[in-house]
Amino acid sequence: MRGVTLDGQNLRDADLHGIDFAMADMIEVDLTGANLAAAKLAGVDLTGANLHGADLRGADLEGAKLRNAILTDARTEGANFAAAIMPDGSRAH
Repeated sequence: MRGVTLDGQNLRDADLHGIDFAMADMIEVDLTGANLAAAKLAGVDLTGANLHGADLRGADLEGAKLRNAILTDARTEGANFAAAIMPDGSRAH
């Protein structure tokens, strides 16, 4: 799934555990409640994505673009957000 374009898709409650989405475009995708544990999301454009309640435990989001994304109630334990652009536009350290 590396580099795939999924802009605007409904992936609500999908089991995407461990999938490699590196460098994909997922702008405004609905990932509400999705299982993205251990997924590779490095460099992914998740601008405006809905990740409400998503499982991001152990996911690699290094350099991901999360501007205006919804992360409410997302499980982020062990997730790597290094150099990611966070929902408020700040860059994670």
